[in-house]
Amino acid sequence: MKTVDLKPVRRATRWLGAIAALLLVLGIHFCLESEHLAAQTSDDAARKAEEALRPAPANTGAGANTTQAADDGLSDMSLLELYVAGGVFMIPITVLSLIALAFAVERTFALRRSRVLPPDLVEGFGEMAAAGGFDPRKAYRLCQQHPSPAANVIRAMLLKVGRPHAEVEQAVSEASDREATKLYSNVRPIALTVTIAPLLGLLGTVQGMIMAFHQTAFAAVGVNKAQALAAGIYTALVTTFAGLTVAIPAACLVHFLEGRILGRFREIDELLFNLLPQVERYEGTLRVSRQQLVEASHGSDAPTIATVAPAAATN
Repeated sequence: MKTVDLKPVRRATRWLGAIAALLLVLGIHFCLESEHLAAQTSDDAARKAEEALRPAPANTGAGANTTQAADDGLSDMSLLELYVAGGVFMIPITVLSLIALAFAVERTFALRRSRVLPPDLVEGFGEMAAAGGFDPRKAYRLCQQHPSPAANVIRAMLLKVGRPHAEVEQAVSEASDREATKLYSNVRPIALTVTIAPLLGLLGTVQGMIMAFHQTAFAAVGVNKAQALAAGIYTALVTTFAGLTVAIPAACLVHFLEGRILGRFREIDELLFNLLPQVERYEGTLRVSRQQLVEASHGSDAPTIATVAPAAATN
């Protein structure tokens, strides 16, 4: 009975759950902001009406003092205060940065040469060639002793021993594609961070600018609106800066990890290039099944690989 791999489904479910939770948080935030803006609009309208009845010089002085105090407070902002001023969009950007960092560390260790192409595996094939011959049973046993992407590709090749050269190459190509997809699977979250982080930063900036223009439109009479608007835009741009700060290093990490994956598979291709001529010697003379190779890999010395006479001889 063929089993179904549920890992992609579970991974997609986790991502959809995270996105749904993020959308829920953003929806609640927008609802609260809408209520806050509505209340602030009514308060600003009432204050504007009251200040319109006061003498103009007093209002001008009060507005100048308010603007000056706001400028002084903004110039004294620390990085933490600036982070908080960025708003709720700083939270998903921070989460994305932590996700990218975690997957980058994991892939850096997973793509080491000793994990992808173990030295003992290469040395074992070198000793086998020096001993005077290539034995598919010993090669399969060696691959099982050193599980790795390179061993998986070589095992796929060994299962096609005795078959035509084109069939062997096709099996090797398909196995290489499968292993490359597995190695690249944990690079995708970092690539996703490269795309989403700037968009979240831009969205936070757009929201901040909307609020800044709204507050400027309903500012009190006599307040320097240009300075108030500049202060609001200055704070709103924090999310764009944060998104780009996360996305640029993540893009560099994706490029580095993709290059490392390609480099590892070039080394695997060099090993296969040396093994293929030895496998081609068995073309038309051997037929090997997975069960036979597994039995041989458990130490059986019996000749479990059947020898088949070439077609020319049988005729």
